[in-house]
Amino acid sequence: MSRYDSRSGDPSSYRDRRSDSGFGGGAVYGGSGRSSSERREHDRASSPKKSDLDGLTPFEKNFYVESPSVAAMSEREVEEYRQRREITVEGRDIPKPVKSFRDVGFPDYVLQEVTKAGFVEPTPIQAQGWPMALKGRDLIGIAETGSGKTLAYLLPSIVHVNAQPILAPGDGPIVLVLAPTRELAVQIQQEAAKFGASSRIKNTCIYGGVPKGPQVRDLQKGVEIVIATPGRLIDMLESHHTNLRRVTYLVLDEADRMLDMGFEPQMRKIISQIRPDRQTLYWSATWPKEVEILAKQFLYNPYKVVIGSADLKANHAIRQHVDIVSETQKYNKLVKLLEDIMDGSRILIFMDTKKGCDQITRQLRMDGWPALSIHGDKSQAERDWVLSEFKAGKSPIMTATDVAARGLDVKDVKYVINYDFPGSLEDYVHRIGRTGRAGAKGTAYTFFTASNARFAKELITILEEAGQKVSAELAAMGRGAPPPPSGFGGYRDRGRGYGGGRSWS
Repeated sequence: MSRYDSRSGDPSSYRDRRSDSGFGGGAVYGGSGRSSSERREHDRASSPKKSDLDGLTPFEKNFYVESPSVAAMSEREVEEYRQRREITVEGRDIPKPVKSFRDVGFPDYVLQEVTKAGFVEPTPIQAQGWPMALKGRDLIGIAETGSGKTLAYLLPSIVHVNAQPILAPGDGPIVLVLAPTRELAVQIQQEAAKFGASSRIKNTCIYGGVPKGPQVRDLQKGVEIVIATPGRLIDMLESHHTNLRRVTYLVLDEADRMLDMGFEPQMRKIISQIRPDRQTLYWSATWPKEVEILAKQFLYNPYKVVIGSADLKANHAIRQHVDIVSETQKYNKLVKLLEDIMDGSRILIFMDTKKGCDQITRQLRMDGWPALSIHGDKSQAERDWVLSEFKAGKSPIMTATDVAARGLDVKDVKYVINYDFPGSLEDYVHRIGRTGRAGAKGTAYTFFTASNARFAKELITILEEAGQKVSAELAAMGRGAPPPPSGFGGYRDRGRGYGGGRSWS
């Protein structure tokens, strides 16, 4: 039995959704179990005014009980563990990190799913993020994609849902997860379905580009977890197909990407309809000023946990090759590169435009390469099919616009190719982050033209931080020198032969 399962007599215990036991009695607006001094501190940190909470049903959100093994960790051991796993924390009353799944105290039926999934130990964001989330406080999590943050907020959300009264007819969700893209939303839903099934927690995914009917039916039947893109959710709210009155656990996933995509007005509109004493978990891979400003407005007295550095940097498990090319050289260079690296592994090629994506894919197919494309103009059904073909390895080459740069979790993408350099360094880091995931190694190739020169200095910083080689041509561009007329340094140092000495020069 977990500590939660054995706490049925405790007024701050959570309700086991699989039984008919009553809702625990000790709930308060700011979460249960806080000391009076803790509540005063929380009030000073812009917590919701009491008048804002009039008429709202109290709810529980503090479920964390420190395990004896975690409690026994000395401050020095905690500090050494955080340093070793590159965990930086900010905030008041920060819980110690956990070293094993058992230390978290998740219910047995959740632990069984974790074991079944083959996870050995919590990732850094999970080790520190789970105790924070289970304490019921707001949380800012800064971690690169592929770091395990989806489960860092989903598993506590299951505990949270199980503590709340069962949905009544007409109730909206208890947990709302906002995501920037359909692909990311669908992936989150898959995890929610996998880990929530044993609790009989229902979920649905709300996104555009597909018929509304099935989504409307899910909402009307009642679901505890809604994963949504902002535009379609607002559509559902305005059509009165759902409401956010029951939402007490809000997740903003990839907040930086949502801001990049211009979703700030929609995010504000949605959040204005959610009770102010909710628990909010705010996730971002980067920490630009715009993300920080929004966090200050949406969160109260949050914990902040950063994995690695909040500064923009690339995954060190990815080998990065950046070479100077002219626009007219790109396609021939791409074909030569494919000839060298193509071994049946998955290769993801990024383009800037939908038109370019389709043109290059068509040309590759005419030249005999098994390529498919994915971008925003394609129907959701086609995007799903392309993605499934790519994941299954039936079409090992996929071209994509930035719709696939964030949140796309495809196992074993061995190579990422930036055919076009993206419009920001953040997007560069996220694109190449599609490889080198979950402890695997990966390789990224980038075609860099004279028109990209304004990014050279920052790109060199990212390469140097990751211990990557910077070509003389790129270094010169970083100093403001014009690019060589046809220079292309070549991908020579790749740890293995180049197919009989094939050169890029």
